[in-house]
Amino acid sequence: MTQRTGPAHPGGDAPDLVTFDDVRDAARRLAGVAHRTPVLRSRTLDAAVGAEVHLKCENFQRVGAFKFRGAYNALSRLSPEQLARGVAAYSSGNHAQAVALAARELGSHAVIVMPEDAPRSKTDATAGYGAEIVRYDRYTADRAALAQQLAEERGLALIPPYEHPHIIAGQGTAALELLEETGRLDALLAPIGGGGLMAGSATAATALAPDIRMIGVEPEAGDDTRRSLAAGHPVTIPVPRTIADGQAVDTPGALTFAVNRRLLDSVVLVSADEIRAAMRFAFERLKIVTEPSGASALAALLAGRVSPLPARIGVIISGGNIGPDRFTELLG
Repeated sequence: MTQRTGPAHPGGDAPDLVTFDDVRDAARRLAGVAHRTPVLRSRTLDAAVGAEVHLKCENFQRVGAFKFRGAYNALSRLSPEQLARGVAAYSSGNHAQAVALAARELGSHAVIVMPEDAPRSKTDATAGYGAEIVRYDRYTADRAALAQQLAEERGLALIPPYEHPHIIAGQGTAALELLEETGRLDALLAPIGGGGLMAGSATAATALAPDIRMIGVEPEAGDDTRRSLAAGHPVTIPVPRTIADGQAVDTPGALTFAVNRRLLDSVVLVSADEIRAAMRFAFERLKIVTEPSGASALAALLAGRVSPLPARIGVIISGGNIGPDRFTELLG
């Protein structure tokens, strides 16, 4: 277990990079714009796990994932002049859709750098929201550098997928809503890719419940955050080849790592087969569709990766953006 290195509640010796007030401010901006997604309960799931489980279903969020929260929070703070010039982003899919939709909602336009092997359902949706897509090879090119170059050449505001305080604060509103509805939880599980969802969730959850256990979940093939926490600094791994494309990150962001290093209790890993099993369980027993990244936190719970097992557990289902062909391929 990776122990917290600082106080759970905002405060302490070092200034907070993102505060609970930032999350609450983001919630005010998102009110009436983002969906307040449902919290799902299942007796079958409780029996299978041996605990009381509360699923925060961000697969029902606009664009089908939690990413809309952070994207809209960040874009809504841009000046009218900057919105008129447009924004740039880089993403394998969910942040791309989120920035594209947020830009459209705010009267701007977006240019998105996306990998050539991004799921077609995600690229089609991104284009459908009006974004211009620039493709790249995720295994040979630097997506952040490409997006930065585009932003500088065209005068666009760069909106990174997680390495931004307004993005992190926006993502934290998912955990804020969850705990407002459920009351005190003993633990909260969330998937980790770049770390923005977990950083925001931990900021909100530990402010409301200082003793809550914050548990991150990564695919076995993409454990950059787990390794970084063990090393005490961000480390880089080969670009992961994993079915959880939303978690195919080779290194945590400096900002997200700084928050997560202070607030996380542990990071656990799940296999591709365990993710598939969680997707199948969610579809057959809970009647919801999840993408692989969206199911990874549920997979950790179903696979018994959480020990000791808390009595009341929150789980963030981070997204449900997957096409029918890919869904059938993974579960067939």
